[in-house]
Amino acid sequence: MILLTGMALIVGAGGAGAAWILLKLIALASNLFWYQRISTLDVDLADRAIGLSTLIIPVIGSLIIGLMARYGSEKIRGHGIPEAIETILFGESKLSFKVAVLKPLSSAVSIGSGGPFGAEGPIIMTGGAIGSLFAQCFHLSAAERKTLLVAGAAAGMTAIFGTPFAAILLAVEVLLFEWKPRSFVPVVVAVLVAFAVRPWFIGTGPMFAIDLAVPHGSWALATAVGLGLLVGVEAIVLSKALYRIEDGFHHLPIHWMWWPALGSLVVGLGAMIDPHVLGAGYANIQALLDGRMDIRAVALLLLMKAIVWLVALGSGTSGGVLAPLLILGGALGCLVGHFVPGGAGFWALIGMAAIMSGAMRAPMTGALFAAELTRQFDALPLCIAGAVGAYAVSVLMMRRSILTEKIARRGRHIFQEYSVDPLDLMQVRELMTPDPDTLSHAMTVGEVIEFFAGNARHRSYPVTDDTGALVGLVSRSDVLRWQLGPIDRKASLAESLSDASQPVAFPDSPSGVVADLIVQSGTGRVPIVEQGTRKVVGILSRQDLLKARQRIRTGEWARAKHIAWGRAGR
Repeated sequence: MILLTGMALIVGAGGAGAAWILLKLIALASNLFWYQRISTLDVDLADRAIGLSTLIIPVIGSLIIGLMARYGSEKIRGHGIPEAIETILFGESKLSFKVAVLKPLSSAVSIGSGGPFGAEGPIIMTGGAIGSLFAQCFHLSAAERKTLLVAGAAAGMTAIFGTPFAAILLAVEVLLFEWKPRSFVPVVVAVLVAFAVRPWFIGTGPMFAIDLAVPHGSWALATAVGLGLLVGVEAIVLSKALYRIEDGFHHLPIHWMWWPALGSLVVGLGAMIDPHVLGAGYANIQALLDGRMDIRAVALLLLMKAIVWLVALGSGTSGGVLAPLLILGGALGCLVGHFVPGGAGFWALIGMAAIMSGAMRAPMTGALFAAELTRQFDALPLCIAGAVGAYAVSVLMMRRSILTEKIARRGRHIFQEYSVDPLDLMQVRELMTPDPDTLSHAMTVGEVIEFFAGNARHRSYPVTDDTGALVGLVSRSDVLRWQLGPIDRKASLAESLSDASQPVAFPDSPSGVVADLIVQSGTGRVPIVEQGTRKVVGILSRQDLLKARQRIRTGEWARAKHIAWGRAGR
């Protein structure tokens, strides 16, 4: 933990620097594509006059991305978070230098040319690549590389959005797949470093400065939950539509390199109807939170943003999902807010928290992210209510999140629910077979061969001396070797066996330790002995270890009614 924490100081600064570079690249690309000038000043693409260029520029940008993906790295396709998860779980957390360079470049081209994406997915992939590359410079394990990869990703997200708490929760709920000090502490340190240097790179204050009146009372909580349920359905529709569209592109009789260009045609056509769909759309989020958009404008934004985003992302271009999701969830919340007390802007905020929770299966991240983005921490209880409502609908009606579905389609199924390993909960004495059958060390090899040929009920037996202490373990494979090879059949087991390499465990050992011993030694059974005397008191097999899993599953699914009428302990 101390080693990784020290390394996280560097990774956190690197993630913040990568975020600054990505934002400048997006601004540069936007100015080059739409105004034909070299500048890194931020521009709102919705202010660009509608014309033929609105249809052509997204196509040009997508053609560039297709070439970069085909001849550079295919990993730059998509929104980045699923690729980061897959690398963590199945790629030993090893990202290449090529990805670290091409992902921000491709994302800048995509967003700068009008792609309806945000910068969060790309920065998670880019920051993660920085952490992974730094870790690969040292002799570290895959788990340690994962910690630094996630630290870089969380630092990048913090630098862009100024949301350190949400970045930490995103790491825990989506990326780490564990809750351990050796990963949690370094990630927090990297996030805090990125937050500390953010004023030098990007600025201070919330990304969306608003001052909302937070409603109170049971009606507000009930409305937040109801909105969360509605937004959860929206998240399901969006996720299913995305992968239907992606399947449609896979059936096209052309190379995938050309798919982004086809998707960008829809982006251009959508922008001709509503230019607000172009680019990341942070101005749209601000307008929704301010409550400045009328019902017609919000409805049009919701419809057109959903269409262009789903088609563009389904085509395999490069860009993030978080900003579009915030717009879509916020737009639905804003529509509801026009008909209920509290203000359209406030309910847009609840919709943003809910959509992130329902689509990404990260309820705590969604709730805190919405509150941190606006510094409206008074709204956090209602954000949680909306997020949990969306999360509940999502897990009941959709098998996977919008992130893990993409990985599952590659044949890798991910279980996002955290649980404690049952082998870490139970001691050996709870699973072992006590007082096992043993063989005497005085038996000859010949007698043992005859024993296994006739009366043996088990595949292996502990061999003990006159005091019951372990001498070794004899198995059917030993007997077969003795039968085929030259050996003195009159030799005793004490002379033929040695316990020097025999793995053993103690009754109070965690069962997981024995599981590791079985894997490392290749033996199917491990003798359990008393400490000091080495007297055999039990034996633990692979079958016994499986009982631990079955016991946990029984506790989860087997229902029973029991009322203890007496006093506790009687």
